[in-house]
Amino acid sequence: MNWRLSSGGAILVLAMFGAFAVDSARAQTTVKHIQTAASPIATAVWAGDTLYVSGQLASPVTPADSSKGTPAVYGDTKAQATSEILKIQAILKEQGLTLGDVVMMHVYLAGDPAKEGKLDFAGLQAAYTQFFGTPDQPNKPARAAMQVAALAAPWALVEIEVIAVRSK
Repeated sequence: MNWRLSSGGAILVLAMFGAFAVDSARAQTTVKHIQTAASPIATAVWAGDTLYVSGQLASPVTPADSSKGTPAVYGDTKAQATSEILKIQAILKEQGLTLGDVVMMHVYLAGDPAKEGKLDFAGLQAAYTQFFGTPDQPNKPARAAMQVAALAAPWALVEIEVIAVRSK
């Protein structure tokens, strides 16, 4: 192929590359990690106006009691998902966001021994619909829910991570 540019064409090509270079410089994204020294992972990471919140596990419904020798109780899928969404809501609030800013949610469900090892999707939905698609918070994020063989904590039935975006 024989490519020839007129002087006007060459100027146009140079202007396009110049505009690309300016846009590239402007498009650099600021990254900020929300983390503590005690945790091996970030709680969340800002990339520009997007906040990626790490997967959250539930807090105990009933804490362990060492004097009685009883372990912590974390509850069923609904209780765990509710706890996790409340944790996510608190993380978002600390960052000046709300659940209405969540654009994507990934949910990992482990089989519930109380349900013969089957995932409790209805329990997840019962918790989810308390926070999303309500009169107070009508926004519903895109979502993926999948069953996994197990989660990091042996008692965990659900883990939720979200992506939220600060509106301009």
